[in-house]
Amino acid sequence: MRVWTVDDVMTTAVVTVDRAASYREVVDLLIGRRISAVPVVDDGLQVVGVVSEADLLRKIEYAGDQKPRLFEGRRRRGERAKATVGTAADLMSAPPVVARVGMSIAAAARLMDSERVKRLPVLDEQGRLVGVVARSDLLKAHLRPDDEIRDDVLAGMLAAYFADAVAGVRAQVSGGVVTLTGQVEQASTAAVAGYVTGQVPGVVTVVNTITWVRDDQQATTGFGFGIA
Repeated sequence: MRVWTVDDVMTTAVVTVDRAASYREVVDLLIGRRISAVPVVDDGLQVVGVVSEADLLRKIEYAGDQKPRLFEGRRRRGERAKATVGTAADLMSAPPVVARVGMSIAAAARLMDSERVKRLPVLDEQGRLVGVVARSDLLKAHLRPDDEIRDDVLAGMLAAYFADAVAGVRAQVSGGVVTLTGQVEQASTAAVAGYVTGQVPGVVTVVNTITWVRDDQQATTGFGFGIA
């Protein structure tokens, strides 16, 4: 089973700016290209930061109110300071949160969530920018055709992981929902088969109705139904 990575879904025609780009140039670029952020790169295509709509909006948010407050927190002071500057180098959020080529889409989703960002510049082995992956890109896995998902389930679960142990298991896919049927020898095999199937890119949910001959688990897993 092939694991989908950011390489499969990222945008490779990346729009960038250099450190010296002005506030107005960045605004024009985001509006003209209908994007919400842009990487800031140096001469070697190394990403040094990212300027987002949120960074640019500081000028509006703090217009006429740019004097620091006595008990204002560090983050708030930084946001207020961005309202007074005029280049990408001053506006950008740095260091940037980035992904590396080969990162799984699951890992990318977790990184976006933990860092509270909507997109990740993707860097190659030399640290050069090769693409950008956004939240919407990660959803592309769920646009895969059902027959393609089914082939991955069969090749990944049946062939690669279990071989003959699940020879009697079948998979049907409709709208990304995988229904597993058939019988295996052990309850643990049925449970793990359901789990592995859920890791296939494009699988929305797994309906695991695999039955087993012998319950080798101490407690029910909820992945199958035992038989007498």
